Amino acid sequence: MATASAQQITERIAGLQATLPSRVILIAVTKFMPPEVIRIAYAAGLRHFGESRVQEAIEKQAQLTDLTDITWHLIGHLQTNKVRKAVEHFQWIHSIDSLKLAEKLDQAALELSRSPQCCLQVKLVPDPPKYGFDLEELERVLPQLDPLTHIQIRGLMAIPPQQASEETVCQVFREAKALGDRINQAGFANLHIEQLSMGMSGDYPLAVAAGATMVRLGTTLFGPRPT
Repeated sequence: MATASAQQITERIAGLQATLPSRVILIAVTKFMPPEVIRIAYAAGLRHFGESRVQEAIEKQAQLTDLTDITWHLIGHLQTNKVRKAVEHFQWIHSIDSLKLAEKLDQAALELSRSPQCCLQVKLVPDPPKYGFDLEELERVLPQLDPLTHIQIRGLMAIPPQQASEETVCQVFREAKALGDRINQAGFANLHIEQLSMGMSGDYPLAVAAGATMVRLGTTLFGPRPT
């Protein structure tokens, strides 16, 4: 199947923007999509774009320098050797999955005089292939995350296991919402969970119903990714 046409993309974006609650930021996931597709989505009104790979995003950004009000979201796993480039090129980093990575991001943000907004990636049911803090680990390191002031930890990202039942998917999203509420009630100085990045093309209505404030949609907008 081919990538959707410009008209199809425009119509899908309009439909989603008409139905998503106003609190929800629609992030267009453009992994493997060429810059021309980003321009179509931009022309249709989108300003938030998500990429999974730092280098791929940098190459696209170089071709889109005239679109000065795009907010770039890194939604894929971040290796520690790409931390500086991630801080330079993204306003949002959704995939902090370890204390070590958070500390490296904070140091890079200090050195580069930047202040990216970040989400902690959480793994609320067992899912060996995925990165993320499990609940016990996250609760243990929250006091060490709180003093990191050069990054702004403002959200949680939750991804249910692939092929999970609808019941499990809903459980993950509900638990992420409850976790964010608990963190906010704990009295930390700098950790403020304002965003819940959860919901992709296959499950975003369930995420929105559970309280998502950011949904990450690729195939719903653009059709199958080019290979």
